Amino acid sequence: MRTGNKGPGGPKGSGPKGSGAKGSGAKRGGRPPASGAPRGKRPSHDARRSARAATRPGPEREEDVVRTEPTRNPAPHHPAPRAAGPRKPVQRKAPVTDAPTRAEVKAETAQVLATGVQQLVVTADENEMRIDRFLEARFPQLSFSHIQRIVRKGELRVNGKRADSKDRLEEGQTVRIPPLKLDPQEQRPRSLKADEDTLGFLRSITLYEDDDVIVLNKPAGLAVQGGSGTTRHVDQMLDSMMGKDGQKPRLVHRLDKDTAGCLVIAKSRFAAATLAKTFRSRSARKVYWALVAGVPRVRQGRISTYLAREEAYDGDQRMAVAKHGDDGAMHAVTYYAVVETAAQKLGWLSLKPVTGRTHQLRAHAAHIGHPIVGDPKYFNIKNWELPGGIQNKLHLLARRIVLPHPRGKGTIDVSAPLPPHMRQSWNLLGFEDERYDPIVDAPDE
Repeated sequence: MRTGNKGPGGPKGSGPKGSGAKGSGAKRGGRPPASGAPRGKRPSHDARRSARAATRPGPEREEDVVRTEPTRNPAPHHPAPRAAGPRKPVQRKAPVTDAPTRAEVKAETAQVLATGVQQLVVTADENEMRIDRFLEARFPQLSFSHIQRIVRKGELRVNGKRADSKDRLEEGQTVRIPPLKLDPQEQRPRSLKADEDTLGFLRSITLYEDDDVIVLNKPAGLAVQGGSGTTRHVDQMLDSMMGKDGQKPRLVHRLDKDTAGCLVIAKSRFAAATLAKTFRSRSARKVYWALVAGVPRVRQGRISTYLAREEAYDGDQRMAVAKHGDDGAMHAVTYYAVVETAAQKLGWLSLKPVTGRTHQLRAHAAHIGHPIVGDPKYFNIKNWELPGGIQNKLHLLARRIVLPHPRGKGTIDVSAPLPPHMRQSWNLLGFEDERYDPIVDAPDE
């Protein structure tokens, strides 16, 4: 609006340009009489020109304009006078609004997910997060198998391109989510006793813990994540360790369900991001122990192949040795060494995986003709008899993990003991597990 300042030329009108000023003898829309002109007599040409100049609105000045903007706490506006000069554009600030919480984002996204395709933007907190973990965080009602299915079918895309579940996201990328039918989650009250029992179990298998990291001794037979028909797994158990801020510890790598041993858990978002980089850069050293059929002729060596997923005759999925360039083929490298033998029938191997492919050690052991004892997927020796006293369970242990602390506090070096069924076999065969890792100075590539 314009302020009604009075100047030497008389009052400025508030109406549109060209409208007449109201005076004592002026008619609406007419010209006012010139000062000093006799009533009823037509004013001279000079007088009419002076009158028009006196009533015409002058050029609008910046200090004569008051602009208002919506603010959270409105306050009286007192514009300060500005020096004469060209007008500057007025920058308007957007109204300040409170950002939604992650819980609100999840609820809103879940509500509209079933209505059609969604385009989700990766936030700063989700930078460098794996796609499958991104989906787990955004849509906790989606099962692990459901996530893998939509990724495998190519229905999920990142910036318009087909993506794999292990691909890493970057802040600002757009993730296309296909229409999904989500069953409403049944809101069950949490049992305090169940949480206490679960927390007690996790404490009983904890090998190492500080403010940022937990290393668990995962038992054989306990799944790390949920899947088809899996209702009890480590990821679910971590809910019992949820903090007051709603954050729970996070998985940073995986172990097969039937593999026992060291499993690293991050207790904070910062630790999770840092440890994820550690595993991707292969800065973590992992040592596994296995009992295999027969004894490798070469006592210490390197296994280098390409592995790709294949579907077996029974509908189950396995990793198979593939050729470079095959669909889904990924390079896999493992170093191994023979620790002890039992009459050339069984061998104790120390294994160091350089890469971290699915079922890598199990597929590589079978590839060199010495599958791991008790492996239901990859044991491929016909008419081989299991020695008496040895249980038909997977004899594979994630024995040791060595990695830099996420906050630079030195090195975390943790070892796991033999699980009960492997302890029984070691005692039966007379193996001494005090011997450690015989792979000396194995290169990383």
